[in-house]
Amino acid sequence: MKSKYKIVLFDLDGTLSESAQGVRICIEAALQKMNKPIPDLSDYSLYVGPPLLTTFRSLCGLSDDEAIKAIELYREEYEQRGKYENYQYSGMRELIVALKNSGAVTAVATSKYEPFARWVVDYIGLDCVFDAVCGSTLDGKRKEKADIVRYAADTLGVEISKQTICLVGDTSFDAAGAVKAGCDFVGVSYGFGTVQQIKEAGGEKIASSVAELYDFLFE
Repeated sequence: MKSKYKIVLFDLDGTLSESAQGVRICIEAALQKMNKPIPDLSDYSLYVGPPLLTTFRSLCGLSDDEAIKAIELYREEYEQRGKYENYQYSGMRELIVALKNSGAVTAVATSKYEPFARWVVDYIGLDCVFDAVCGSTLDGKRKEKADIVRYAADTLGVEISKQTICLVGDTSFDAAGAVKAGCDFVGVSYGFGTVQQIKEAGGEKIASSVAELYDFLFE
């Protein structure tokens, strides 16, 4: 098999790792510490994928200053408890190894704070199969998925095009980010977004399982 792309980028939460419960408990803990009401968090697609600042402002109704404080509390909780709620999706390691054996460069492109992302990748057993782990910054200057994709391309020294780079992700935020950045995109429906949301954001190719990703990523 030969990879269709020079570089394949993977979102983390909902694409490489089943992590929704950890994200949820950290959001709840942050809001509780601030004596803020907790919204309905049963729909993971609303908050697994977008930047934390967006989640706390839009979903939780916090002001900008409150959202910044909530992020600090979230990260404290994540460090203590949330990060352990991560589990590699079955077959993912084999897929990434196959991509690397075919000559592709593989990297993580996530809106998660980069040090946390590196820890999670290591924790779920994928640390040695990626050439780079690219995430967000504490100051919020690099948080949107398109910004992360551009950062990953710069890190790997490749210009972005649909022929050279593909992002694999599970939410509309991933699809929209790929479109904005100018790379190709393959959505996965086994994560936290929905097929409809991904398609509405511009995602046309969607795999229902890790096994189906082979059809989209290899020639």
